[in-house]
Amino acid sequence: MATEPRRRLKPEQRRELILEAAGRQFAARGHDGTRLDDVAAAAGVTKPVLYRHFDDKTALYLALLDRHAADLGSFAGVIAPGGPLEERLRGVLEVWLDYVEGHAYAWRMLFRDRGGGPAIQVVRDDVHAQARATLVGLIRVLAVRPVPEPELEPLAELLSMGMASLALMWMDDPATGREAVVDAMVRVWAGVLR
Repeated sequence: MATEPRRRLKPEQRRELILEAAGRQFAARGHDGTRLDDVAAAAGVTKPVLYRHFDDKTALYLALLDRHAADLGSFAGVIAPGGPLEERLRGVLEVWLDYVEGHAYAWRMLFRDRGGGPAIQVVRDDVHAQARATLVGLIRVLAVRPVPEPELEPLAELLSMGMASLALMWMDDPATGREAVVDAMVRVWAGVLR
């Protein structure tokens, strides 16, 4: 019986396979516990092929964090222009939770992993700052009454870390229903914004 020949992937497709495999590995083992041999095996490539795309493990890790940072601004664009506050919140939070579900590795890398040294921590801190800025923008757009300027950033940090923690809880315990997670976030956000 003849086997089907392997189809050669374009470099960007191969890079994407490596990133997906690396995301799963980093989420499970953290930066320090992940070996490039394991990433290569999970991606179905050799280590030399992996090195054609990424200089080292840190470059691969940073590429995943950069991808997440680039996606942060996309959530503001899904806010419905009108309607009841709870419906508008539910819409944006559903989109956010879809993203979290599809990029669970990012949450674990950002909020659980402390490995990788100072260079990676600087990037993690930058991603946190970008998330906070995104939430400040959402608060400004959705608040029924303006929130005092000195409170915006602390409030955004509180919401950011609460949402991140809730997302991790949901990933760790899927028995916590998605609807309950969204309802809890809508309740908190609506309370804050009123």
